[in-house]
Amino acid sequence: METQTIISVKEMYKRFPMGKTEFTALENLNLDFAQGEFTGLIGPSGSGKTTLLNILGSLDVPTLGEANVLGKSIGKLNTHEAAMLRRESLGFIFQSYNLLAVHTVFENVEFPLLLLKIPSQERRKMVQEALEWVGLSDKIRSKPPQLSGGQCQRVAIARAMVKKPKLVLADEPTANLDAANSHHILKTMLTLNQELKTTFIFATHDEKVISYLNRKIYLLDGRVDKDEVVTHNK
Repeated sequence: METQTIISVKEMYKRFPMGKTEFTALENLNLDFAQGEFTGLIGPSGSGKTTLLNILGSLDVPTLGEANVLGKSIGKLNTHEAAMLRRESLGFIFQSYNLLAVHTVFENVEFPLLLLKIPSQERRKMVQEALEWVGLSDKIRSKPPQLSGGQCQRVAIARAMVKKPKLVLADEPTANLDAANSHHILKTMLTLNQELKTTFIFATHDEKVISYLNRKIYLLDGRVDKDEVVTHNK
């Protein structure tokens, strides 16, 4: 059965102004991602990992070249179209959580479903399921300031996955988790990847994450240094 390509990056550059010059964060990048991949962007700080994730997530646009995500050319989307792509099809996991401190865990995870106008009873069921995935069913009424850093990160992961998006973009998702929680979350993500064909793309240098990946893309100075497919023994 042929695997569908859902992301295509062609001759893409990303440059940022630096005083009177420019900094090239991504240079002549060519990459394709298939539906259902469990892939990592690996490289040192400044290699372009987060910049690439931001473009794939329509949070930024290429300077030159093209990034086509789920049939949408990122550089050609207006603000509303980019927001709709994120709302309907993408899940984000940020290193800094980006939780709403005045709202409960339930409300934080529910937020993407409100944007999609999903009925109340269905929302509750989906939120409870997502919190079970990350082992936080008992914190449903807590607020982020009452949680540890690791618990906040797990709430952020539940929020990203609650709508079962087609694509999850994760920037160092295990940075604030201990080993046991990291493995639990990664196994949960892998299960969703396998059962729902959700595509996961990580930016990471965490060896725990890297050990789960089916494809490793090594970036160096904004270029692909190495791209390897990994076969895991069952």
